Amino acid sequence: MTTRAAPGEISVRRDGAERMGFFTDTSVCIGYKACEVACKQWNDLPSDGGELRPGGSYDHTGALGAATWRHVRFVEMVEPRPLPLDDIAPVDVAAAVADMDRWIFMSDVCKHCTNAGCMDACPTGALIRTEFETVVLQADVCNGCGYCIPACPFGVVDRDPVDGRAAKCTLCYDRLRDGMEPACAKACPTDSIQFGVYEDLVEVAQRRVAALQDRGVQGAYLYGAGDGDDDQLAGGLGAFFLLTEPPERFGLPAHADSPIQENVVPATLAAVAAGLAAAAGVAAAFRIARPARGVGRLTLLAAAAGAAEIAGDVMHRRRR
Repeated sequence: MTTRAAPGEISVRRDGAERMGFFTDTSVCIGYKACEVACKQWNDLPSDGGELRPGGSYDHTGALGAATWRHVRFVEMVEPRPLPLDDIAPVDVAAAVADMDRWIFMSDVCKHCTNAGCMDACPTGALIRTEFETVVLQADVCNGCGYCIPACPFGVVDRDPVDGRAAKCTLCYDRLRDGMEPACAKACPTDSIQFGVYEDLVEVAQRRVAALQDRGVQGAYLYGAGDGDDDQLAGGLGAFFLLTEPPERFGLPAHADSPIQENVVPATLAAVAAGLAAAAGVAAAFRIARPARGVGRLTLLAAAAGAAEIAGDVMHRRRR
């Protein structure tokens, strides 16, 4: 089944806009990294450098971050074969190509969750949901508090070490508004990254899983889409994946949800109770004692009204 974000969460309105998303088919990803380069070029993001790290295989990027919004994971399936100590034999190209079966690749990205923990945790409104139901971080509104970072169950959001503000994939919102596909999907040479209307992508992905299973790839499944209500990841992922291995092998959690969404009822009750208590306290002080020097009755009444308004606002936000 497919899921939709609550209408009250959508900050940008446009008639006829549909939910858009990514379907990443890891079974045809060759680790080309054109998606990484295209993402950095279009969004003017700095390079991660080209050094090969010990233990880092051929993946010098390492992970998603404030300057890396697409990251191709290189996963080696078995332990590397030891080299002879006395002599290094010439490279056998045919054997090396055959040995590629020992590797799997996945182009990782922000999941644009239906239950977006980062957006729920943001106190400034820097994180918004667009008319395409994607989650965009507005750098000019971000104050660098970092609350969104631990609220993301996928470890996507990161803080820029230069200016301290958070950053992540926008699903090329500027391109979407002009009717263009995201840069990473445009650059992918194998169509491992597919972009389109979310419901259509889910149908395409489900047919692809069925086709792979008919060909004997019984481990093929969708991660983040088409699940039942009890099995959904963060309410359903706007960027979902076809995997052939357990998610942990790709650095993905087996279970994920917005921590604020999970605690919505107790959080709402606590917030409303605190607001009502504050309002009652101000009202009691107004009735029992005279106003403090320099503080008028209108000031106290305004404070009580403000506390009640805060409680109401919290209730409204939690009901989204």
